[in-house]
Amino acid sequence: MRLSPSLLSADFGRLAEEIRAVESVSAYIHFDVMDGHFVPNLTFGPPVVNALRRHTSLPFDIHLMIEHPARYAPRFRVRPEDVITFHVEAQDPPEEAIRVIRELGCRVGISLRPRTPLSAIEPYLSRVDWVLVMSVEPGFGGQEFMPDALERIRELRDLIGGRGLTIAVDGGIKPANVRAVVEAGADVIVAGSAIFGDGDPRAAAEELLRAAHG
Repeated sequence: MRLSPSLLSADFGRLAEEIRAVESVSAYIHFDVMDGHFVPNLTFGPPVVNALRRHTSLPFDIHLMIEHPARYAPRFRVRPEDVITFHVEAQDPPEEAIRVIRELGCRVGISLRPRTPLSAIEPYLSRVDWVLVMSVEPGFGGQEFMPDALERIRELRDLIGGRGLTIAVDGGIKPANVRAVVEAGADVIVAGSAIFGDGDPRAAAEELLRAAHG
């Protein structure tokens, strides 16, 4: 299991320091990009994400919770190891979002809301590298994990079969439930409040990793 700390729960006035605090125990840094339309919240956009490039060598895990991912994805400066994830429910056709993100030279991720059936993303699984399973309703940090997500992860793992797709899971993951999420089939854990919710993000991240591996 690899860890992708979500900066949604970090101190927005100290983002570079927050990243450095967890860098040594993380595989990615997760950015929740919200537009106030697809979800009822606003966070940060390309200027903030791009400005943080010089502060870490970790790959960026950019989650676009926006209506028009094909329009805005090119505004992010990306590297081959980065991933940009869009939502199948967004207004842009999934085929267009996939094409635009792929042309940027990074990995392509697809996500869906907790109540959207997996069949909605099945036609695109051969064209993406990463599937982000939401275990909360997207839009806000600090929500409680939805237990139904465990069966959803297992179903997705069966659906993927032998394809080498990464399954990431985002929402309400804590030391008490992270082991079950990993056992269900998650490769990457996205966690925000569980890591940045106390005074020592690195210690919290290490605790999450220990709990995940039993």
